[in-house]
Amino acid sequence: MWSQRYRKAFALAMAVFVTACAGPGVYFVDTYAPWRKDTELACLRAGLSYTTAFAEQRPRLNGPRSCGAIRPFSVSHTAFGAVSMEPAALVRCPMVPAIDDWVRISVLPAARRHFGQDVVAVTHMGTYSCRPRNNRRGARLSEHGFANAIDIAGFRLADGRKITVTKGWRGRSDERAFLRDVYKDACTHFNTTLGPDTNAAHRNHFHFDLARHGRDGQGKVCR
Repeated sequence: MWSQRYRKAFALAMAVFVTACAGPGVYFVDTYAPWRKDTELACLRAGLSYTTAFAEQRPRLNGPRSCGAIRPFSVSHTAFGAVSMEPAALVRCPMVPAIDDWVRISVLPAARRHFGQDVVAVTHMGTYSCRPRNNRRGARLSEHGFANAIDIAGFRLADGRKITVTKGWRGRSDERAFLRDVYKDACTHFNTTLGPDTNAAHRNHFHFDLARHGRDGQGKVCR
């Protein structure tokens, strides 16, 4: 049985380890790791975020605690300007080329196969947000807290037709096929892909991020 002194020490350690964020009464477990700074700086030095000319550099995002990014980008368009991001996505440097590659290599060809036309806009439900995973009190800090994630809600085609994850995942056959193709391909471009079949929290969107998985950091979570 722990002594009273050890119980107090443990409680104090947990109080330091868990920090409030994302509004009153919401808490997350801080999960900062040095690789985040290293990968962001490497991307900035290499100019990898400029695979699209439509990424505007924004001021540093500072906390609280580990939340934030050194030099985030507001991405208004992707695929060399051919596809708009609605609204503009606020993400850290490595996410810019990942999103761009996914749209160019996976989304646009899939739209042409299934609909005979281009996607002209990608809509999302959120990028940077200092909060716990799935907004669950006491959970680990979400990749959204590092501007290292995006939640894709749907797509708009050239003729104005809208394809949403909410309606299309189990909707018309062409929409189901398109959404499953772009979701499956996302595992090539991102390290984490979560969708409607993952759990109820992702029933209306695709979650993509560049978190590191596994002992060597090279693993992927594709569900």
